[in-house]
Amino acid sequence: MGSATREALVSARAALTAQGGTADLATGEALLAAARVIGSSPQLLTALSDNGAEPEAKKALVSSVFSSTVTPAALALLGEVAAARWSDADDVLEGIEDLGLRVVAASSPAGTDVDAELFAFGRTVSSNAELELALSSKLGSNEAKASLVDTLLAGKASTQAVVILSHLVQQPRGRRIGELVRYAASVVAAESGYAVATVTSATVISDAQVERLAAGLSAKYGRDLRINQVVDPSVIGGLRVQVGDDIIDGSVAKRLDDVRLQLAG
Repeated sequence: MGSATREALVSARAALTAQGGTADLATGEALLAAARVIGSSPQLLTALSDNGAEPEAKKALVSSVFSSTVTPAALALLGEVAAARWSDADDVLEGIEDLGLRVVAASSPAGTDVDAELFAFGRTVSSNAELELALSSKLGSNEAKASLVDTLLAGKASTQAVVILSHLVQQPRGRRIGELVRYAASVVAAESGYAVATVTSATVISDAQVERLAAGLSAKYGRDLRINQVVDPSVIGGLRVQVGDDIIDGSVAKRLDDVRLQLAG
């Protein structure tokens, strides 16, 4: 992530905070829908990511395109994104998506674990090759993918989780389902004030081990942290832990790979 994008994200999130919680689920849905519209139009995306253009001109462009289709709160946030400087065009979409995910997450009822619902969906899809293909194939229509998400989660997940996952499968931006889910869950968790660690092991680890691991990682990162368990026999033994972009790989498979590299060298 370039420095321009980091600064733009800080500015966009500050604009969201300044709205004082007035943004609701409809605003979150509008932001994610706008990201899909912009992503499907190379001309519009190029215009909004042009750092040589006047910020007010880009705000006016956003207003002309979206003023009749999004909430006032969403339009204001889209204007902030348009006025900022981004490192590249794809980062503009990431900025809008980040805001949309945060607004959707903040609209969830108390006690709703949206990140847990996202991970549960990710595990279901990853364990079914046919289902993963249906949701990730470039040949499938966005409408069909969104409909499939609705069908799979009907009565099983919150509206917020369905909105997020429906958006992700429609605009994956080159990411696989597992990566999409981890990214979205991390944003949802951050909006709620904690982080998520994805722990991969050959077998399910005990509740006591999970508690110790969560306590240790929380101390390391200085914030509350939740564990998302992934079982993958290919790691053989040990653990692979990912918190955001940080990866701690203590798996047996990784150590064997290291040995092979040493022998090959």
